[in-house]
Amino acid sequence: MSDLRLVIFDVDGTLSDSLGEIMAAMASAFDQIELTLPSRDDIKRIIGLSLDEAMPILAPEVPAGTHARLVTAYKEAYRLNRLQAGPEHSPLFPGMKELVLRLAGEDETLLAVATGKSRRGLEALLDVHDLRGHFQSIQVADDHPSKPHPSMILTALAETGVDPARAVMIGDTRFDIDMAQAAGVASVAVGWGYHPLRELTHASASAETAADLAEAIDRLTGESR
Repeated sequence: MSDLRLVIFDVDGTLSDSLGEIMAAMASAFDQIELTLPSRDDIKRIIGLSLDEAMPILAPEVPAGTHARLVTAYKEAYRLNRLQAGPEHSPLFPGMKELVLRLAGEDETLLAVATGKSRRGLEALLDVHDLRGHFQSIQVADDHPSKPHPSMILTALAETGVDPARAVMIGDTRFDIDMAQAAGVASVAVGWGYHPLRELTHASASAETAADLAEAIDRLTGESR
């Protein structure tokens, strides 16, 4: 097992551009509960957190029971939007599908997902983009504390048997990078996501394109091409 490496991907803002769907579902949820919708920037800043953690940040003035209603309304709105959008739902960022498929084809590379999405939402997205089956470890919000708690990464390491020194977390938010640090693994911050790179300088590396990301993954996991 010591020859294997593990590449762990965040989803929203890293693999897929889900901002439109997230904003629409938030608008629907807040409208249903008759609350003022937070700003676009405020919503972008909580992407990556589990919904149970995000809603109290977005609506601190309401009680916990209302936060739970917001979570339920958001999930239903997101599900309906996904069904209506079909193949157009959450498009992948340029070059990311090709990178995942390339890495999945390498004997020495295992892939994982660590996301604040639900299992149902993640599986639907993977099916839309024909990526189901390429990830050896799937870690979702249903089963873990919210990022930046290291539980998702630690579980992925345990399931795959990969040494932390041969693992790397790919993400676009400070929650991803903080989670990687807490788990003792390297990280790459991508520049096309929802938190600006200037806020992610504690990552092990950064990438502005899928090609940059591929090079950073190889460098941080000790691979040479």
